[in-house]
Amino acid sequence: MKKLYGVITAMTTPFDGKDQVDVNALEKQTEFLIQKGINCLYPTGTTGEMYLMSPEERELVAQTVVKKADGRVPVYIHAGAMTLKETVRLAEHACKIGADGVGIVTPSYFGVNDKAMVLYYEEIAKGLPTDFPIYLYSIPQCAANDLKPRVVQEIADRCKNVVGIKYSYPDMLRVKDYLLINDGKFSVLFGTDRLFLAALAMGVEGTVSGCSGPMPEHFVSVYKAFCKGDYETALKEQKIANEICEIIRSGADMAFFKTVLDYRGLDGGHMRKPLIDLSEEEKAELIKQIQRYL
Repeated sequence: MKKLYGVITAMTTPFDGKDQVDVNALEKQTEFLIQKGINCLYPTGTTGEMYLMSPEERELVAQTVVKKADGRVPVYIHAGAMTLKETVRLAEHACKIGADGVGIVTPSYFGVNDKAMVLYYEEIAKGLPTDFPIYLYSIPQCAANDLKPRVVQEIADRCKNVVGIKYSYPDMLRVKDYLLINDGKFSVLFGTDRLFLAALAMGVEGTVSGCSGPMPEHFVSVYKAFCKGDYETALKEQKIANEICEIIRSGADMAFFKTVLDYRGLDGGHMRKPLIDLSEEEKAELIKQIQRYL
């Protein structure tokens, strides 16, 4: 089973002036990221405005990215949704179209106890081939539900196709605990871009990074330098990446990502309401700050 590693870009979803998924822009974004050297693609997640799209739109995005990537890099589709039924549908669709795996966020908004959490992932996993990999996705600051290490271990014991977890809260002690699952053989990804190098040093396999979407270069350089054992260069590149993260708000507002993509000639597209685009004044200030990194 293919696992995620290195720089895994959480892709934005470009919406055109008619509020439709812009397939051409999405294809351009996919090609851009592959050419820039990212290791894996991760569409329809938080950065992709997942909960603001219909299942049909999410399937269209998934199919577009898988087709355009054409096996050149692994593509994992985020399939987590507000209902179990929709999550199963999206996960099965990802498998059907040839994605390399899926990510599944925890249930959101409503509190879920540990027993329900295990049953939730067990229900999803049993509907997929045993060799089709699943990553759990924990983002408690948004989903309002946490994945305790012992619960993750129980899920992994019951679901052999659950191969890892994407953790998007900056708790390095929790990362340490996740790295002990399955006797250290569980794949752990960190979603905090500014701690990418530190996480790699702990044994994490990669970062699922929204900031690497519009600005992939320095994140790719961090990973390449780390793999070569050139820690001085890796630290230098991480510091630059951190400066970029501050400018583009580290995913707090995806309109910043889309504006930079526009500036780079990639048709970042519009936000979907209730989210809004940046004003012209905000765009001008952002471009002024980001120009020196291009």
